[in-house]
Amino acid sequence: MHTTIPDIDQPTPLLGGLTPQEFMRDYWQKKPLLVRQAIPGFQPPVTIRDVHTLARRDEVESRLITHGDKGWSLKHGPFRRLPPATQPNWTLLVQSVDLHDDATAALMRQFRFISDARLDDLMISVATDGGGVGPHFDSYDVFLLQGHGRRRWRTSQQADRSLVPGLPLKILADFQPDADDILEPGDMLYLPPHACHDGVAIGNDCMTLSIGFRVPSQATLARGLLEAAADQVSAQHLGDPGLYGQPGLPGPDLAALYTDAGTPATRTPAALPDALVGATLETLSRIRLDRAVAARFLGQWLTSLPDSALFDPADEPPALSAGIPTSGRLTLDRCTRLMYCDQQIFINGEVAPLAAEPGLQALADQRTLEADAVRRLPSETLALLDEWLQEGWLHWED
Repeated sequence: MHTTIPDIDQPTPLLGGLTPQEFMRDYWQKKPLLVRQAIPGFQPPVTIRDVHTLARRDEVESRLITHGDKGWSLKHGPFRRLPPATQPNWTLLVQSVDLHDDATAALMRQFRFISDARLDDLMISVATDGGGVGPHFDSYDVFLLQGHGRRRWRTSQQADRSLVPGLPLKILADFQPDADDILEPGDMLYLPPHACHDGVAIGNDCMTLSIGFRVPSQATLARGLLEAAADQVSAQHLGDPGLYGQPGLPGPDLAALYTDAGTPATRTPAALPDALVGATLETLSRIRLDRAVAARFLGQWLTSLPDSALFDPADEPPALSAGIPTSGRLTLDRCTRLMYCDQQIFINGEVAPLAAEPGLQALADQRTLEADAVRRLPSETLALLDEWLQEGWLHWED
């Protein structure tokens, strides 16, 4: 199933008649938005039975949450057996369903008016009557699309986000909703970070699809930037490239040895010499914490895949470098993450050995290239695409 990049200037039912530009300006990270029939006549890409089946798999992250007389209970999958469908007050949550189903991946990519660097995954929750995870808040943006059945959503923009201590879930201690809505299939609710909410299934066979977004902390970004810079230094001078060291980026020459000629004898040999401390700090002023290093960290980190991402290469993929088929298209696998920044291009946690020429950028943005566009690619790019076809990161579709 193919998706196109959304037209950011075109009103869309997905956003209640707003254009993506208007939504990003007025709602994104600011306030909730309820959209009735965001996808009219919506049919979920997977069934409730499919979700149960995914929850049995070892490599799939899943959780089972129940609430009853004994309070809240949280269990982690895989689940060989689930509670009866007639038992109320339980919810099954399955993460990253987009990695396991093409149609689910295509649905998630309807939200690509927001950068792939922010788009995380599509989680599906199925619940019986009364099922939910309790009043809580998330630190990330989320679109909650109703798939089957009905769910009651109460929401609040309250400042008090203190939690009940001692529970296996983060439950708000004093939830004060200011909106109360029931969502039918095709309805959708957008919530910015820290918006408090509580969703409760009305009746059995309730399914909600959650499109979630990455929100890295400043600490995560700072550590990653420093790790990338350290790996570059290590690759150049210490013979250990680490994760972010290859291929090398332009950097300072730090091969010179520390010198302390003229240092007087010391009466305190266990004390660190001030000159050594100062020389160490001075080296940091020479380290490049620039755009290229930041892109190296972000590109590899944001395209890295979870263990549940599995590829299925074709038995005999075409060799594009030997000749382009007369028709068809090149398409990224649903699991593949391909991003670029300036001249660096990143795929599935790796740095591509070629510069991000326009053809590769188009493939990253569109996630597909028609045969005519592939035919115009340079020979070295075709050779690289052949490697990706062999890995199953790409597929040729007739």
